[in-house]
Amino acid sequence: MNKIKKGDEIIVITGKDKGKRGVVLSVVRKKEKLLVDGINLVKKHVKPNPNAGVQGGIVSKPMPIHRSNVMVYDPTAKKGSKIGRRVLEDGKRVRYFKSSDQLVDIKG
Repeated sequence: MNKIKKGDEIIVITGKDKGKRGVVLSVVRKKEKLLVDGINLVKKHVKPNPNAGVQGGIVSKPMPIHRSNVMVYDPTAKKGSKIGRRVLEDGKRVRYFKSSDQLVDIKG
């Protein structure tokens, strides 16, 4: 489950948003779902609340998508790729793309 992380760029492989790419905003581990920016948008009717400064109307918001419907996007291969793990010589564990054998971007 922890092969896809917050901040990864993914591509949707099935469903109504097939072929779209986006960045993972959060991971819901218990339900194995991802919240992705610009993917699986739904229309939500919002009631106005003047005390909180919320204007009413119809708002588009992303809903969680199951992790089996997405793959991590590999920029070198320009397609979705499976993710593997390996341990480097210095003992550090890293993720890599199985299609191109390149390391997934290391953040931090």
